[in-house]
Amino acid sequence: MSVLPSDLPRLQTLVTYLRGELARTEQALAAAEEREAATARQQPAPEPPAWLVERGIGVGRLPVRLHTGECWATGKRCIPAAADQIRRLLAEGVPACIHCRPDTALGVLE
Repeated sequence: MSVLPSDLPRLQTLVTYLRGELARTEQALAAAEEREAATARQQPAPEPPAWLVERGIGVGRLPVRLHTGECWATGKRCIPAAADQIRRLLAEGVPACIHCRPDTALGVLE
């Protein structure tokens, strides 16, 4: 048994009412999405990591260069690292970036 009316005039009225409710709901949704987008734009960008390890290409992706977090010479193959990890990798012979000099920033002597 259907809860909808069976006659044409009442069905047309119901469709008109529901279209209006749908339009109001879509407007409210668009406004909520805009508010959320505005809030996201106002939030500050996350802090860059202090240290980065640049990994090589291919199987194993071993560290090939070390950077500070603000280095302009980094790429997509960099991952965040802790200062003690950078010190350890420097001691193991992974080269420091010649532009940002993370070894100098950490006080590690060659």
